[in-house]
Amino acid sequence: MKFVASSTALLSHLQAISRVINSKNTLAILDNFLFKLEGTTLTLTASDLETTMITSMEVVDVDGEGSVAITAKLLLDTLREFSEQPLTFDIDDENLALVISSDNGTYNFIGQKGDEYPRIPSLSESTNTFSIDASVLSNGIQTTFFATADDELRPVMNGIFFDITAEHTTIVATDAHKLVRFQTESPEGSANFSFILAKKAAGLLKNILPKETGDVAVSFDEKNICFKLQNYTLFARQIEGRYPNYSGVIPVNNPIRVIADRTTLLNAVKRVSVFSNQGTSLVKLHIASNQINISAQDIDFSISAEETIACQFEGDKIEIGFKSSFLIDILNNLSATEVTIELSEPSRAGLFLPFDQGENENVLMLLMPMLLNS
Repeated sequence: MKFVASSTALLSHLQAISRVINSKNTLAILDNFLFKLEGTTLTLTASDLETTMITSMEVVDVDGEGSVAITAKLLLDTLREFSEQPLTFDIDDENLALVISSDNGTYNFIGQKGDEYPRIPSLSESTNTFSIDASVLSNGIQTTFFATADDELRPVMNGIFFDITAEHTTIVATDAHKLVRFQTESPEGSANFSFILAKKAAGLLKNILPKETGDVAVSFDEKNICFKLQNYTLFARQIEGRYPNYSGVIPVNNPIRVIADRTTLLNAVKRVSVFSNQGTSLVKLHIASNQINISAQDIDFSISAEETIACQFEGDKIEIGFKSSFLIDILNNLSATEVTIELSEPSRAGLFLPFDQGENENVLMLLMPMLLNS
């Protein structure tokens, strides 16, 4: 088979799906992209068995059709060095010898049989489906992704939980220290169902969704999830297990309410945290009289720092401690000019919310405190 493709367009599609491929694979064929030519449509696939990503593009000057697996690293390294130009791909159907011809040269590869590539996952008849706007799904994953865990003993924490009801679509991630809940209105006709999306698949969506428009069609059965975008299709194996009761850990009665400039607070915490104990990374927030006093110390090295910023404050004064890296994560990932902090007592979780919530999107971030004598 033979076809001509744009060098930059092909590279763009391959780079997007190449993130699926692991550095070490159990099957050698998984080190390859699968090229499948039907008519003038070239379908490109990458897989690691758990996650499969598919995209397609139009090509010209087509002769024949079929499929071939091509070494991913060698192909990507070659395409990166081309400026925009047409490239001719000529594949011998018998011995799978592949020649790429450019304006100035030829490049020889050896392909593998396309039918040896793992089959694309298929969903069972008992499939649930719903659609969600690409920008909303992108915001949900971007907002929650940083809170996922890396815990071999509790694999359900290593993914993002989708909880869909007739009223709300809720996207949640937690590592038991911090929790992020993103909530938006469900489309009409939504039923009650849920699934856990693996961190790797969520990361792939996180990278490609900002460039997508329109609705994303989501379908899933008891094992797999399929996200059908305008330019890509992603199949991912569900994480099996029961997700923690995230609603049960969110404190409801929080009489202390603080409103502060997010960037000012973030930068102050960053500066002060340099002086925190290297083992605990504890920073203390003493809140009273429309001021937040941020302090940290490392007794072992006789160093300390404190900084005071202005805030709006309701309730009784309080002193509470947080792990500085977690607090910085929370403040970094809140996309708001001002942050609202809701507290009740030093031993209970603090809530961090954008002061101006969007009309259709609700974001809540929870952070567990540390003992002040840590």
